[in-house]
Amino acid sequence: MNYSKDEITLINEAEKVSDLPDIILNAIEVMNEIIIPTTDKEAVDYDSLEHRSFLKGPFWQKIPAFSQVTLEEFMETKFQNKNTVTKLADLRNLLKGLVDERFLEDVESGMAEAPMNIRLSPYILSLIDWSDPYNDPLRIQFLPVSLTKIADHPKLTLDSLHEQDDSPVSGLVHRYHDKALFLPLDVCPVYCRFCTRSYAIGSDTDSVSKVNFKPIPKNWYGAFAYIASRPEIEDVVISGGDAYMLVPERIRQIGETLLEIPHIRRIRFATKGPAVMPMKILTETAWTDALVDIVNLGREKGKEVALHTHFNSVNEITDITREAMLHLFQKGVKVRNQSVLIRGVNDTAEKMIQLVRQLSYMNVQPYYVYQHDMVQGTEDLRTSVAETLEIERAVRGVTAGFNTPTFVTDAPGGGGKRGVHSYDYYDRTTGISVYRSPSVDDQKLYLYFDPIHTLPVEGRKMWADESLHDDLIQNAVNASGYQHLTVVS
Repeated sequence: MNYSKDEITLINEAEKVSDLPDIILNAIEVMNEIIIPTTDKEAVDYDSLEHRSFLKGPFWQKIPAFSQVTLEEFMETKFQNKNTVTKLADLRNLLKGLVDERFLEDVESGMAEAPMNIRLSPYILSLIDWSDPYNDPLRIQFLPVSLTKIADHPKLTLDSLHEQDDSPVSGLVHRYHDKALFLPLDVCPVYCRFCTRSYAIGSDTDSVSKVNFKPIPKNWYGAFAYIASRPEIEDVVISGGDAYMLVPERIRQIGETLLEIPHIRRIRFATKGPAVMPMKILTETAWTDALVDIVNLGREKGKEVALHTHFNSVNEITDITREAMLHLFQKGVKVRNQSVLIRGVNDTAEKMIQLVRQLSYMNVQPYYVYQHDMVQGTEDLRTSVAETLEIERAVRGVTAGFNTPTFVTDAPGGGGKRGVHSYDYYDRTTGISVYRSPSVDDQKLYLYFDPIHTLPVEGRKMWADESLHDDLIQNAVNASGYQHLTVVS
């Protein structure tokens, strides 16, 4: 669209921005006179720019209980926390008249076997399409149902990454040479069905007794002492649980303590919060100020402090999200995103491309896409390595390289993150992929197992015969050429 100088001035006044310098106005006028060169490229379909659109308006008012809630009230963290659903009875009351009774019974049956509890903010509850909850990408992530449950692969566990094996003190994982994972708490603003720490996060369920990481500062000193005693550690991820649930004083305490350790160069606060309660960044200024202060303190010391977050679907993103991310960007906070590839959520090239583009548009860097961890109770959520490879191929090249996420398998058994395509052997019939991780342990092999229901008929028959399991694994190991290494199980 071409604008005259007068029109530009009117637009400028409408946006309450100072007048554009004459040099810019003159340049725009000159460009308006230029005939655009012809090109072989097809004209852009504006539907392909959908990632620039963000949901606005009182979308939460479609929930009867929130029908009279104003924007100001909805934006308050106090409202979000007070109305967060943590019990099935509360969910039933909230959804009365929105969903069929059979769906609620299905959720109750699903929760009876789930490794994670319910914790859903009004923000997320309002974004779920309750007219079609079975296919909604947010419901899929946070509410289990019996109807879609699939029997676990026999190799699934609660701690598939063996984090506890690499934990020198409670609440700390030291696997990589120069990086440590600090877990100061075991609660989150939402409980994801696919959580890789189902063994610890949230309260006990009917099927899982949890390891606890309570947010008690005196319990953190052992972790701080260990980190300070290991000069090779330069990078600390603060996770849990979720850094969103730390009060501002604890954000400052943890950040300042780690930044005082001379060899620490990078700190990452990890949180799902921006995806499930983005208004906190805008309205709970004490928390955001604490984060920004730690970022600035790190910059003064020549150290990087960043926020790592977790969006899996564009359905989690609204204009509130955009404003929150813009606020962090303007305050100098670097935000990176780590997604998990989840069936029914982001398991097509189109969905993943849309997510990558919208994150990039918000100045959130798409960093990782994880192959779904082999966590018990989540078989219906996992994709095969073959499916992930195809999505990765489609995503690469749609945007700049620095905004193209790396697709990784967090190798089961503690091998760490490996490029999903970097396996030493992959049998698509049995679904066994073999990875090496020399930087972690050059004497071990790590195996990932595709969901059995994604395999061809021949592969499903093999796994149906338990007496063949060891042979299937040994055949894959032999085919990799690394049978002399120890297989982690």
